Amino acid sequence: MKNKIEELINLLNYHNYRYYVLNAPEISDYEYDLLLKELEELENKYPEFKSANSPTTRVGSDISNSFEQYPHRYPMLSLANTYSQDDIIDFDNRIIKETGEEPEYVCELKFDGTAISIAYENGGLLRAVTRGDGTRGDIVTNNVRTIRSIPLGLQDGGYPEYFEIRGEIYLPHSSFEKLNEEREDAGEPAFANPRNAAAGTLKLQNSSVVAQRKLDSFMYDIYSDNLPYDNHYDNLMAAKKWGFKISDHIKKCGSLEEIFEYINYWDKERYKLSYDTDGVVIKVNRYSLRRQLGLTSKSPRWAVAYKFKAEQALTKIDSIDFQVGRTGAITPVANLEPVHLAGTTVKRASLHNADQIALLDIHYNDMVYVEKSGEIIPKIVGVNTSMREAGSAYVKFITHCPECGTVLVKIDGEARHYCPNVAHCPPQIVGRIIHFIGRRAMNIDGLGEETVQLLFENGLIADPADLYALKHEQLSVLPRLGDKSADNIIKSIERSKEVPFQRVLFALGIKFIGETTAKNIALYFKSMDKIMSASHEELIEAEEVGEKIADSLIAFFKDDNNLNFISRLKKIGLRFEVEEENLLSDKLQGLSFVISGSFDNYSRDELKGIVEINGGKYLSAVSAKTDYLIAGYKTGETKLSKAKKLGTKIISLEEFMRMINNQSNCDDSDEIIVSSTTQSTLF
Repeated sequence: MKNKIEELINLLNYHNYRYYVLNAPEISDYEYDLLLKELEELENKYPEFKSANSPTTRVGSDISNSFEQYPHRYPMLSLANTYSQDDIIDFDNRIIKETGEEPEYVCELKFDGTAISIAYENGGLLRAVTRGDGTRGDIVTNNVRTIRSIPLGLQDGGYPEYFEIRGEIYLPHSSFEKLNEEREDAGEPAFANPRNAAAGTLKLQNSSVVAQRKLDSFMYDIYSDNLPYDNHYDNLMAAKKWGFKISDHIKKCGSLEEIFEYINYWDKERYKLSYDTDGVVIKVNRYSLRRQLGLTSKSPRWAVAYKFKAEQALTKIDSIDFQVGRTGAITPVANLEPVHLAGTTVKRASLHNADQIALLDIHYNDMVYVEKSGEIIPKIVGVNTSMREAGSAYVKFITHCPECGTVLVKIDGEARHYCPNVAHCPPQIVGRIIHFIGRRAMNIDGLGEETVQLLFENGLIADPADLYALKHEQLSVLPRLGDKSADNIIKSIERSKEVPFQRVLFALGIKFIGETTAKNIALYFKSMDKIMSASHEELIEAEEVGEKIADSLIAFFKDDNNLNFISRLKKIGLRFEVEEENLLSDKLQGLSFVISGSFDNYSRDELKGIVEINGGKYLSAVSAKTDYLIAGYKTGETKLSKAKKLGTKIISLEEFMRMINNQSNCDDSDEIIVSSTTQSTLF
């Protein structure tokens, strides 16, 4: 039995890591909770084998080494979970027995996002910290400030001088779908669900990217030594007046019947919401009873989370298609016997890649479980092997492209297989053209996917550059078009020559280059010629460009077909340079700056703008080409260390402003060197 306990501990630790650190879970919450419950039962039965490091004794951690950690003044404990209404009855009976009262409860939806604790002092946002391990978490204040539903300053009065408010950061379905479209356009893997996307976004190093993803929030708990009311519900209603987003679906319940009515209602209605919820949280309302009930080492004894079971359906695999994307990625898709699931009829489900097929042990004609819990796209989560047909064949991943017959390749570090026949594989060509004409790229109206496919099949276009040679008479004879539509398309193609360079760069469809990354690269290098001639070291100096993106750019510009394609687009008249904005001054001309830390009156994006509008260049990382590091509160140790090693001048915000205002130009004698122990007193 000792070996079984150790096996469960190792398995749960692995899944904790996948969930909290990598934001890439491999099993559902329900499966995880069953494993945890099994471990708890075994440890209770054989306490001599219980480990001090068992997952049953701690809260999972999402701490990243990229962020500074901060202790929670009030511990962020996890909630006890249940999937049984009988457990809710037991919970209620225990509360009554221990307090001698029939308590009032507050029922709330359990939001499926990532937990956050935000401190406010004197009505202003002070600090935002992730849950971490429950006692300390990562400081993500700059990222949280970008979330519009979280107030920077409070209104209406009546709030404590200092308090912490807890809640959930989540990604609405509309934002999630847009984000995955952008990732797929860039050849990047899509996020599995909104929860993973929200958690990953909150840990990004660039708050401007966080802002673009449109995270949202709901607040559900307040902690302070002097709250205005002695109960949970009234304090939440007060917080709503202060400016916080509090769910409209909170309900006070005075009986088990009301609790079960709430649970049963939302178990069905949750699919109509614009965000994910995976259960209901039931809390004792009055604080005096909460204090009487107390806490365990990992959860409050006055609250419990009832989790909805993931809605699953059993259906049969009819066949499996292997689809080719515009980047050459091969995606296996199961065609299913139609089945009703979570309010929709499901006919297809992605199998993602060869590893997923092997993990699930998929055979042809298998009866499979399909799930949509927390997912936008249905997924196959298991196989009913007892219903497997005798002699059914195991699904082998294809070795050759289903469209052009080219031998597939698998790149180290990636789960997907690719067709390398970029220049002649039909779905890749059509996919690149469709990407090129997209609204966020060249924005050519009137050409849908079917029309592009028809033009390609008739030999009228073989790449996006051919669009600019199309004639009215070639379009007007196509199905569902006619003269007027043909005129509009020709005019739209011509207008696309005015699209700015950053969108042209995105339209090229370079692997891993999404809309935001293309914009950053274009604004940093200013022209296509400079990007094409940049070294690997020079490329990674641009904001949001890492090793993978730099390698992709270099590989793209080494290909003669791509060089010829760009040359043709230049001759057509597309924009391959950034139009310079009017500069306020040239006082920083020839100087490059890195900005680190936080500042009282400016965001880093604002300072970046000040650098650029005065003729300077903003760099995201310190290198030999950096002239100045502008250091604020809690400047990053890595940037400080590298700046000192390279002899880069480290200056304060005050000194930077003196440069702008024609005062001392910060020679060596003026330089302020900031150490980790003195920086907070200097600035």
